[in-house]
Amino acid sequence: MEIRRDVFQAIADPTRRAILSLVAVQAMTPGAIAENFNSSRQTISKHIQILNECELLHQTQNGREIYYHLNPQKMKEIDNFIEPFRQMWDDRFNKLESIMKNYKK
Repeated sequence: MEIRRDVFQAIADPTRRAILSLVAVQAMTPGAIAENFNSSRQTISKHIQILNECELLHQTQNGREIYYHLNPQKMKEIDNFIEPFRQMWDDRFNKLESIMKNYKK
């Protein structure tokens, strides 16, 4: 049975968002990622596994080392989903700003 994880549940966790921020700058090994947290390596490995299952990370192997990279295509899919909501709220705030300017006059 294949585990199916929700990408939005994955990025809801602050540690996983921090991991994504780290690997967005450069590919990192699990050990290098874990050094940035006060959690155990097992805990960080579980977070990495979840991000990998959601395809937010992809891995490459260089000799015995595994490096995790950010998957920009998956991040773009998330952005595409969120964009209409962002636009809706921008429009609402612009209207509110317009009303407030007229109110001050």
